[in-house]
Amino acid sequence: MDDADTTPTIGERACFEAGVKFGTLYHQFAGTPVSPDNAASLERAIEESIENQPHCVDVSVDILEDRLDAAIDHGYTELTGEFMEVEIVVDYEGTEVVTSMAMEEGYPLMRVEEVRR
Repeated sequence: MDDADTTPTIGERACFEAGVKFGTLYHQFAGTPVSPDNAASLERAIEESIENQPHCVDVSVDILEDRLDAAIDHGYTELTGEFMEVEIVVDYEGTEVVTSMAMEEGYPLMRVEEVRR
């Protein structure tokens, strides 16, 4: 096998970078105490934190307050993928990758939506 067969493409590298951002976002913020009173500020904090990472050009976090309200027992609950919809855009050497996270069959599924060259 020669190097051409094993070297990742720019698009593959861009997708990898997006995966790193999602891994960081989810595992850094899962378990954070959240309520409707602090949902908007937590959205901004998550967005600004992840946008600091290399190659990240845009992060949009929507904490689903209707789901949050239904889950609150004692004034707050812990943040999980069930309460978030997220979009992350990464630009790696001119290739832009749009990724998202939403619940699918009870699981916070993260996926590549689009690769733009």
